[in-house]
Amino acid sequence: MGSSLDAVAQAFCADPAYPQSVRALAALGTPRRYSSGAKLLHEADRGDTLFVVMEGQVRAYGHDPQEREITFGYVGAGDYFGEMALDGGPRSATVETLEPTVCALVSRDALLAYIARQPSFALELLSKVTRRARMATNSARNLAFIDVYSRLAKVLGSVAQPQGEGRAVLPDDLSLQEIAQRVGCSREMLSRILKDLQAAGYLERPDGRVVLRTPLPSRW
Repeated sequence: MGSSLDAVAQAFCADPAYPQSVRALAALGTPRRYSSGAKLLHEADRGDTLFVVMEGQVRAYGHDPQEREITFGYVGAGDYFGEMALDGGPRSATVETLEPTVCALVSRDALLAYIARQPSFALELLSKVTRRARMATNSARNLAFIDVYSRLAKVLGSVAQPQGEGRAVLPDDLSLQEIAQRVGCSREMLSRILKDLQAAGYLERPDGRVVLRTPLPSRW
């Protein structure tokens, strides 16, 4: 097993298809093999190790305040995760393998020493942290969007007045602001969802009214 891991590490570090900086990091770490479904990191745990993926793929995910799971992204061979190990703070996500995976584990001290020798890598690292933070924010926003749509569908279903042939119309005296308040979202988000539903043919807006042309889908 040990020689096999060494062979994987040597092949990875010599492969020009992967970024030079990532190969250099891997050379500083200790190779380790994981089976599919293994938890490599746990959200909120303290950590001081960066993982370079040399074979396989992992998924990073977390939970929102309602304990709903949010997938932040996937990391495959030639990339790394656990960069938050720099400050010694808690892990920002749980990471599990999606298939048999081999990683090089790089200690915080080795990572800091590498940055001291290669200052340009600090910019690369900052870019990756920023990009992943943006992806996490977008994932949370999309989950919130799904939750808002579910509430909106219930509100519209309860107030819409049937017109026959599957059509229904909202009361004229019910403003978008009132709908947004009932749903518990901003008017801007409500307008966005209604616009998307209109483009998909589920509703129309003659003279500013909201007319449901067909029952809304359970998910959006």
